[in-house]
Amino acid sequence: MGRQPPRPASARREDHFWTWINHVGVPGMIAAGEQTPSRHRWVVLTVVGVALLMVSVDQTSVATALPSLQADLQADLSWASWTITIYSVGQILALPVTGGITQRRGPRLVFLVAIIGFTVASLLCAVTVNLEQLVVCRFVQGVAGGTLMPAATAIVAVAFGRDRDRGIALFTSIFPIGAIVGPIAGGVILSVYSWRGIFLINIPIGIVVIGAVLAFIGELPPLHPRPIDLIGVGQLMVTLLGAMAAITQIDALDGRAMGIVAVAVPALLAGGCGWAFFRRASKHPNPVVPVGLITARGLRSMNAINVLFGAAALGFSALIPNYAQVRFGIAPLAAGGLLTGRAVGMIATSTLSVALLRRTGFRPLLLVGFLGIAGGLLMTGLEPTGFGPELWLLLSSCVLGLGMGLAGPAANNAGMHLAPDHTASLTGLRILFRQVGSILSVSIATAVTSASLHPAATNSWVFFSMAILMVTATVLTFRLPNMRGRW
Repeated sequence: MGRQPPRPASARREDHFWTWINHVGVPGMIAAGEQTPSRHRWVVLTVVGVALLMVSVDQTSVATALPSLQADLQADLSWASWTITIYSVGQILALPVTGGITQRRGPRLVFLVAIIGFTVASLLCAVTVNLEQLVVCRFVQGVAGGTLMPAATAIVAVAFGRDRDRGIALFTSIFPIGAIVGPIAGGVILSVYSWRGIFLINIPIGIVVIGAVLAFIGELPPLHPRPIDLIGVGQLMVTLLGAMAAITQIDALDGRAMGIVAVAVPALLAGGCGWAFFRRASKHPNPVVPVGLITARGLRSMNAINVLFGAAALGFSALIPNYAQVRFGIAPLAAGGLLTGRAVGMIATSTLSVALLRRTGFRPLLLVGFLGIAGGLLMTGLEPTGFGPELWLLLSSCVLGLGMGLAGPAANNAGMHLAPDHTASLTGLRILFRQVGSILSVSIATAVTSASLHPAATNSWVFFSMAILMVTATVLTFRLPNMRGRW
């Protein structure tokens, strides 16, 4: 073999920097491949769990603060909602990039950088003076939050060794806890301070987590690097942002040329980049989205179901706190507390769904669960009869949660047996399509409500429309082969 040319000095300095960062710590930390004592693995799980809880709570608490944030920054509801949707965009874009970076640099380092980024972005969110700055900082938060999950999963898997399935199960159960704590925490902070406190509270938590990572989690070796399709990621970002911008400008459609241009230009940009994105994905050896898993028979219906599920179920969680405050004048703390009904309902039926999954297959659970979600959405849009608005919306949230608890485990498993060798890719696609559905749902709902002369009535029709989406999802479940037993 010939002699390799010398590497540039900048590349050598970069390697020295990453090596130094990856070895920062104190004696006794967890190292890759150890048969870690139980006390150490629980420390690792606690550190990683606190980080994930912080991200989960922040994601749900901002929805409670939307009216306060909108008034303080003097923004239209359609633009203020970008503080929610842009976070999801950041998460979507982070998922395909994070896998390659984690394999190249190691999960401990990626996790540490993500926590630092999330903490700094939280501080910047708290001190922003206008909506544009807040949207940019929320995007950075979303990227950092989306980066956390793959790296954190790898860290827990290493720390628990042969018990990694239990560790990951405990780790992922933190999301429902965040769904309960987030809206309540947001309501409490708004009652005693302002929406800025939702971001400020992340700073001391982030600092503690950073210190704990440096102290207790040791270097984890990188895996075989996988190429990252950065061009595809950029095309996906422009597609999502263009669609959001076009939807937000709906109220500019007043028949004038500038109003039409304000909608048409971002819509055409989104369409063109979307077409280029899928064309590139069909030819690239490592695409952001594997096209074969989108167009395959059976998986087409499952992907459509995930979009509808995200639009209705995830969109509900982002819209209900604002709806309760605007239509019924419910205080922020009580409005945020409404989502606890959904979380309680999910907890009540999710275990039952898991127990029945192998016996009944996923289709009956999807049918009953989706109809339950549709019923909860329908109740939300109706005028309370015989109940106060707080109790009525809490009952609606509970009904929706019962449906989500039944449908959630079944929806997560449905379609997996069609491509059992691609479970990781299918999991990523499931998250992607649900987040896309949520982004479109929130963007359209807030744009239409903002342009309406009767926002309260329009809000009701938004939830009725979501109920129709879930009924459509029940129809699509009949196009999936029902799978019983193990797959």
